[in-house]
Amino acid sequence: MDIRELDRRAVRASVDLVAKAAAEDLGRPTPCAGWTLADLLAHMTAQHHGFAAAAEGAGADLAVWRVEPPGDDAFSAYAGAAERVMTAFAQDGVLDREFALPEFGRDLTFPAAQAIGFHFIDYLVHGWDVAQSLGVEFTAEPELVEAAWPIARAVPDDGRRRVPGAAFQPSLVIPEDADRFSRILAMLGRSPA
Repeated sequence: MDIRELDRRAVRASVDLVAKAAAEDLGRPTPCAGWTLADLLAHMTAQHHGFAAAAEGAGADLAVWRVEPPGDDAFSAYAGAAERVMTAFAQDGVLDREFALPEFGRDLTFPAAQAIGFHFIDYLVHGWDVAQSLGVEFTAEPELVEAAWPIARAVPDDGRRRVPGAAFQPSLVIPEDADRFSRILAMLGRSPA
C-alpha cells in the first residue's frame, strides 16, 4: 500500500483523538517524558508543518519546524496542520522528491517514501500518546501496525536516543509474546502499560 495512504490514516486517527480533548485537558501528562498534552500538540503541529514544507521543497528552512506555544486554538491549529501535511503528501510527483529533514542532520535529505514513513510511524505512536493522555481507548489498525513494524525495527537504538530532544527514548524490554503494537511502542521507548 502507498505510504501516503497509511500516513493519512494514522494522521486522520490522531485528528479524531485530538477532537476528544477539551481546553482543561491541555495540562494532562503524556507518555512523552515531561510533556503535557499542550506540549505534545505543539510538537505534533510543528512536525506537520515541517513535513509539509519538506514535501514542498522547503524543509531545510529551520523556521518551518519551529514549535510555537499552543494558544486557545490548539485543537483547530492541530487539525489545520494535519490537513496541510496530508495535502502536501498527496501532491502529484511528491514520491519522486527528496525531503530535507534537518532534525536528522542539517544537510541530510531522504527519499520521499522513507521520509513519509518517518512521519507515519511518529503519528501512529503519537495517536497512542494522545489517547493515553486523555484516558481513552486506542486501537491501532492492524494494517497500520504491520506497515509500521519494519519502520520501527529500523530506528537506531543508540546514544542518539539519550540526548535532549531525541525523537524516541531508548527501547524497553517487553515479552516476545506481546502483541506487535505493544512491541513497537517498547522499541520506541514507550511502556505499553
